[in-house]
Amino acid sequence: MPPGKGLAFLLAIALLAICVQNSKAQKNELKSMVYLSPKIPQHPGSVSKKYYYDIEFPKGHIAIKSFNAEVVDEAGDPVSLQETYLHHWITLRYYHRKGVEFNDNLGPDFIIAGNAGLCDHGLSQFFGLGSETRKTSTNIPDPYGIEVGNPLEVPAGYEEKWLFNIHAIDTRGTVDAMGCTECRCDLYNVTKDEYGQPLKPDYVGGIHCCYDGTQCKLKNGIKSIERNLYLRYTVKWVDWSDFIVPVQIFILDVTDPWQYTGIHDCLIEYDIEKSTTGVATHDFTSTKRSIMILPIEGDVVYAVAHQHIGGIGSALYGEDGRIICSSAPIYGHGKTAGDEAGYIVGRSTCYPEPGTMRIAKGEALTVESNYSNEKRHTGVMGHFYILIANTSLNFNEPVQVRSLPFLRYTFSKKLIMFNGLIYLKTIVDMKTGMHTLLNK
Repeated sequence: MPPGKGLAFLLAIALLAICVQNSKAQKNELKSMVYLSPKIPQHPGSVSKKYYYDIEFPKGHIAIKSFNAEVVDEAGDPVSLQETYLHHWITLRYYHRKGVEFNDNLGPDFIIAGNAGLCDHGLSQFFGLGSETRKTSTNIPDPYGIEVGNPLEVPAGYEEKWLFNIHAIDTRGTVDAMGCTECRCDLYNVTKDEYGQPLKPDYVGGIHCCYDGTQCKLKNGIKSIERNLYLRYTVKWVDWSDFIVPVQIFILDVTDPWQYTGIHDCLIEYDIEKSTTGVATHDFTSTKRSIMILPIEGDVVYAVAHQHIGGIGSALYGEDGRIICSSAPIYGHGKTAGDEAGYIVGRSTCYPEPGTMRIAKGEALTVESNYSNEKRHTGVMGHFYILIANTSLNFNEPVQVRSLPFLRYTFSKKLIMFNGLIYLKTIVDMKTGMHTLLNK
């Protein structure tokens, strides 16, 4: 075949391949579904912190693109944080042995299939937020996604399922609503944790005092009016395909003692003591830091922090001091749901340009959590939720090829966005010498 016709033939094949790829990408449409959790019974001062198993969730081998949630009443109206404080909601994946009925002591019939780490105990969720849930973006940018439902990952004889843990505190009519949200033990009249173990004398507040069924102190004369609430959650996804770049979920905890012990024995929560020097120094900032290393290298795709009331910002730093992500709280200023004064109603998130924020193998990361210490806060948290793609997207990297005589082509890849769809653009660079075919 003459060189000119050979070149035309190869270009035609390349264009045909691009068209096929684009056609497949267009067919993989974004799907969305809205669900309701089981009902959450509440009355003034009550605490609900239950696990809900086998919740509704999209089926099949898919890529999750976002997961949003909020508390609503029976009419479907959003519920204010000033009435019911959403301490947290988390979603965990698990494997359940087929044909075995669920009970509280499943043992090997129940396997938690959590995220990639890092804590040895707890924080295994795939998704989850707290009071900030309404105004915190959870969208995962293209071409990335969280892969779930892969039949090759499910152990033989099991099926993949999902559960909720929803921690909601009804503060209507309480003597100290903010104290109830911080789970102060004196307001709950609690001396033992949910497993019946005595609390340590210096434990004055936190999740061990506001477990399921506890009651925060009410004002005199408050009537116990019951109501049912729900967590309304919206999941968006696409069917899994080779065009999607999978990400791994890591949750970093500022209480992780790994740098001192070599163990990720995360405490999950901690206290902020009232400053004794703030007035003199004009500084009411309490800063806590922790250092850790991820077990993989890769690009940061998304990151967001989680803090409680009193939080003033968190940051994740690389070993060289660069800011990987800075996540600030959004406080409300009114009374409507989503803008409750004094409550964290959202957080800023980080979306680095693909391939621009890489964490190197063995790189020491620093998590920093800042709180106001103008007054004491109990049971606060300082977590960082990050998504990592362990394959760098270097779209201008040359694609090497096999040889045929006469001409040489170098194909470069580039993703472009058009009308909300991603297209793979191939750039052909012709040089004299050897003519080549794609090998990847």
